[in-house]
Amino acid sequence: MIVGGETMENRTLRQAWLGTTRFPLRRIHVKRQRMKMMRPIILSLVTLTSLGALLCGCASGGKHKTVGTSDSFHGPVGLQLYSLRADFATNVPSTILLVRGLGFRDVELAGTYGMAPEQFRTMLVSNGLVPIAAHFPYDRFKTNVDGVILEAKALGLKYAGVAWIPHDGDFDERKCLEAIEVFNNAGKALAAHGIKFFYHNHGYEFQPYGNGNRTLFDLMMAETNPNYVSYEMDVLWVQHPGQDPVKLLQKYGSRWALMHIKDLKKGVKTGELTGSTDVRNDVALGTGQIDLAATLKAAQAAGVKYYFIEDESPSVQQQLPLSLRYLEGLQW
Repeated sequence: MIVGGETMENRTLRQAWLGTTRFPLRRIHVKRQRMKMMRPIILSLVTLTSLGALLCGCASGGKHKTVGTSDSFHGPVGLQLYSLRADFATNVPSTILLVRGLGFRDVELAGTYGMAPEQFRTMLVSNGLVPIAAHFPYDRFKTNVDGVILEAKALGLKYAGVAWIPHDGDFDERKCLEAIEVFNNAGKALAAHGIKFFYHNHGYEFQPYGNGNRTLFDLMMAETNPNYVSYEMDVLWVQHPGQDPVKLLQKYGSRWALMHIKDLKKGVKTGELTGSTDVRNDVALGTGQIDLAATLKAAQAAGVKYYFIEDESPSVQQQLPLSLRYLEGLQW
C-alpha cells in the first residue's frame, strides 16, 4: 500500500527509526523544502534498517537475496515467532519490526499474543511478513477442529499443526494410536479448506515399538494418511533422543513438509526420550553438535517446503544474526 508517496511498510519502519533518535522529527519545525531534501536520506536509512540482515549478514558477499540461504542451501528460511515470545509479550509492533529488520519474510506462529487472528495477520502482512504455518494445541484438533479451521483461515495459513501430544509418563502405544486417529480426522477436515495438517516431532515419540526395530514414530508415520498428514522435523528433537536427522529424512522423504532448524549445545547428553531440555541448550546454528550441513542437504533432497529457525534460548536476539550468517555460508 502506498501512503503519501511511500509504502506503508517504509512508513512504519521510518516511524520506528525516528522514534529511536534523540530529537524525534515531529518536534523539529523545518521548512517544507528542507523536509523534501531530507526525505531521501531518511528513506535510505529505513531501507538499511529493514534489509540489515541481507546487507550485513550475507557470508557469500551478497550474491543471494533471500535471508538465510546460500548457493547450496536454497531455503526459504523463516522464523518461528515463538523464538521471540518474551518480546511479543511486552510489545507486539516493535517485535514484528525486529523480525522484519532481520530480513525474514516467512513466519510460523504459536499464538497471536492476545490479538484477534485477523488483526495479527494484518499487522504481519503490513510489515512484509507472510504467515505460513502455526501450532495449535492438540486438544483443539481433538475436540474443536472447526475452530482451528476458522482461525487458520483468518490467519491465511497454508499449514496448521501440533507440536505436543499430552501424556503422563512415557509416551505409549495407546496414546500414539489415539493421536493417529486425531491427526487423520483433523487432516481430512483441514484439507477440505485447502490447509495442510502437520505434526512436529518432540523426541518422546521414539520409544521402541514392536520387536524393537521400530519406534512409535514409525508407527505414526505408517498409520497416518499421507494425503492428509505431513510432518515438521525439529532437528533438535531428533538429535536429543539419539536419532539421526539425515536417516529420517531419507527414510520418509516427502512426508517432511516443514523443518525447524535448531542446534543442540555440545556436550548435552542424547538418547533422552523426555522431549525436554534446558532452553539454554539451544545455541547459534553451527556451534552445536548437530551436523546441520548434512541435515539441510538431505532435507533439500527430500523436498522440504519451508524452513523455520526456532531458537528458544534467552540469548535469541544475539544468536539469530549468527545463525543467519551460518546458513548463508553453507556450501556442499
